[in-house]
Amino acid sequence: MTTDRPTLRSTFELAAGKYHAARPGYPSALYDELVLTSRLRLGDSLLEIGGGTGKATVELARRGFTITSVELGHDLAAIARENVAPFPHAEVVCADFEQWRPAPGVTYDLVFAATSWHWIDPSTRYIKAASLIRPEGHLAFWGAQHVFPEGGDPIFRDIQPVYEEIGEGLPDAATWPRPGELADHRAEMWECGLFDNVVVRHFDWEVSYDVDGYLDLLDTFSGHIAMAKWQRERLYSEIRRRIAERPDHRIRRHFGAVLHIARRRS
Repeated sequence: MTTDRPTLRSTFELAAGKYHAARPGYPSALYDELVLTSRLRLGDSLLEIGGGTGKATVELARRGFTITSVELGHDLAAIARENVAPFPHAEVVCADFEQWRPAPGVTYDLVFAATSWHWIDPSTRYIKAASLIRPEGHLAFWGAQHVFPEGGDPIFRDIQPVYEEIGEGLPDAATWPRPGELADHRAEMWECGLFDNVVVRHFDWEVSYDVDGYLDLLDTFSGHIAMAKWQRERLYSEIRRRIAERPDHRIRRHFGAVLHIARRRS
């Protein structure tokens, strides 16, 4: 499977039809913290990096902010436009954020990325974001990652031999982080020299899936999209078999998000 970042980030277009329903939403408390710490006010102007189908876009538009969401994929952007249609103060632009430019002189109160910051070139992402934020405006990013609480669903460890069988096993350095143990990027936010007042908050939540819902979720992950057909068929058939043997026929997946917020230096 390729590990090339530009190639992998383009795979989400293949899952556009499943993405919005399958991907988890983020906790309301995360948005509350974002608004409070970024000192956002009704009508403030937000720029979203890699908005996908608009999961975070809709939530923030509903709170009364003016949003421009920049999304690389044509199909993802089309779905996002449908989802934000009830909000006239939200727009979706289909473009590569790394190449995109707003109208001359336009800056934003907040630039944010929901499960997309890691797809932007690490050598330029802070510089590009800072150039689009008004003085003392804010940058925020977070994602939804898999965490493994005590008492969590054991299937994820149990299924690892199947991933290894199909050549998609975890690397030797892989970890099984518990809630609150996900890595954060506060050091690099300070070290880039463009931001201060860095705030980091952890959130976690659990989602229960039936087997079709869980496989739809896997179909939206770049690594699974990039698998060969035989690999997916072997893996998915084994997941179906194991979930079918459970009394409730369901699987529990625990998510963690690390919200990063920083103020642009004057």
